[in-house]
Amino acid sequence: MSEAIRKAYPSDLTDLQWEMIEMILPKPRRSKKGGRPQTVDVREVINTILYQCRSGCQWDMLPHDLLPKSTVYDYFKRWRDDGTLQRIVSAW
Repeated sequence: MSEAIRKAYPSDLTDLQWEMIEMILPKPRRSKKGGRPQTVDVREVINTILYQCRSGCQWDMLPHDLLPKSTVYDYFKRWRDDGTLQRIVSAW
């Protein structure tokens, strides 16, 4: 997604909420073989997950100004399975 500022949704994290959970998130995975560095804005990943949860829309019907399902759902599955989402909920 470009660096353009989008209009905020009511479900977006506040700066205070982001500060509370930023340290909970796992560090980007590093491959022993190298690979590309993470370029995805993780705060936008969380904002997209929160939008989907709050609106109840289908993953493939996310608004175009949020991250695509193909990006966000991989994070969602990984964080669900490793307990990160539960730690975020507990922090609130």
